[in-house]
Amino acid sequence: MAMLQFFIAVDVTVVNVALPSIGADFGIDGHALTWVVVGYTITGGGLLMLGGRLGDVLGRRRILLLGTTLFGAASLLAGLAPSFAVLVTARLLQGAGEAVALPAAMAVIVLMFPEGPHRSRALSVWAAVASCGLVLGFVVSGIITELLGWRWIFLVSVPFIAVVLAAVVLLVPSERPAGPTPLDLPGSLLLVAAPLLFTLGVIEAGEADSTLSWLPPVALVGATAAGVLFVRVEHRSRNPLVSLRFFRNRPRVLANLATALLSAALSTSFLLFTYYLQDRLGAGPLRAGLTMLPLAVSLIAASVLVPRLLGRWGARVCVLAGIGFTALAMAAIALVAFLGATGPALIPAMMLIAAGMGFGIVGLQYVAVTGVTEDDAGIASGVQRAADQLGGSTGVTLYVGIGFAPALDGADPFLASSFLAVAGLAAAGCIAWRISMPAAVMEEKLG
Repeated sequence: MAMLQFFIAVDVTVVNVALPSIGADFGIDGHALTWVVVGYTITGGGLLMLGGRLGDVLGRRRILLLGTTLFGAASLLAGLAPSFAVLVTARLLQGAGEAVALPAAMAVIVLMFPEGPHRSRALSVWAAVASCGLVLGFVVSGIITELLGWRWIFLVSVPFIAVVLAAVVLLVPSERPAGPTPLDLPGSLLLVAAPLLFTLGVIEAGEADSTLSWLPPVALVGATAAGVLFVRVEHRSRNPLVSLRFFRNRPRVLANLATALLSAALSTSFLLFTYYLQDRLGAGPLRAGLTMLPLAVSLIAASVLVPRLLGRWGARVCVLAGIGFTALAMAAIALVAFLGATGPALIPAMMLIAAGMGFGIVGLQYVAVTGVTEDDAGIASGVQRAADQLGGSTGVTLYVGIGFAPALDGADPFLASSFLAVAGLAAAGCIAWRISMPAAVMEEKLG
């Protein structure tokens, strides 16, 4: 499960450093290249809850095999893509494969480990692998792009995905399907359409010389309409993606809201690191990737420390600490950009981001899956992952899209993006402060 998580996480960020090479190969400008990044995360995040529901209804082992196969096949297609349109299609399919596979994988882990120190330790490993995959995506991308070419950033994962498939067959026990149950396909499509239209509207609105002046307002209105329709569909559906009972669990709802806002800032920090190193300092792919290594090392250290503190301090304190560390990191990025410092000056910010991920995401994951059963483990995992990915993609679209928009020419984009991220983190802190775990859970954890 951790190997699958690693390569799926790598594919979230592995294209960032390789984007200039991809654009040069296909003759595509930076505006269109944005979809290679956000198309994957939005499609994956939007379909995650459907993937979680599929695991609950059809069996987690079966869905795990299906999603992993789709992800591996899409990776192969991306590496062999003859055109930019095929590459974007492959990225969308990769997101769909992730959406089907990851909730089932996380549900397997949650159900294997009981609530308390064992589950917090397992989720810490899971989160650490994901975080290291996100960061190492930059490093791997720089090395592979410079030495082998950008196509291999996708092809390298294919044999490892084959190993995962074999391991699932051998190690994950089979289950009986829950029986024929209608699936909420309209809700799933609307959940993908809303963020895609929002992204389109924000990106086009930032273009100072856009000839399609009508497109941003139309896209944003469409995103709002899709969001409203999603709520109405879920309210009326006999088998909604997320049962209304899910929203009665106040700590779980607050944890997912805070996850979206924290992930928005964390994903923004990754792009700001890359942009500063490559665009501001002129570093090549290899140098930019290697400069990110301290972040990966710090994440490993955080993954060792956090499980012990989670049981001692409690989830809420760890989450608030993670949000605070991330806010300090965004301020440090803004300061480095303002001073025009060299790449090593970003190391303190990287270490703070690692602490923010380690404390914040692990604590929020623990709260988000507390109290799950066989019946709702998949959907709880899917909602948590959807909040993480949709929050991250929306944050990149909003914070980086506004901060680096040509229409804001004259303002420092790093200061603007960091300020927006800190504002979002302030809201996340207010939400996390209201999280309170049930007394029975706290007694079990302390015991």
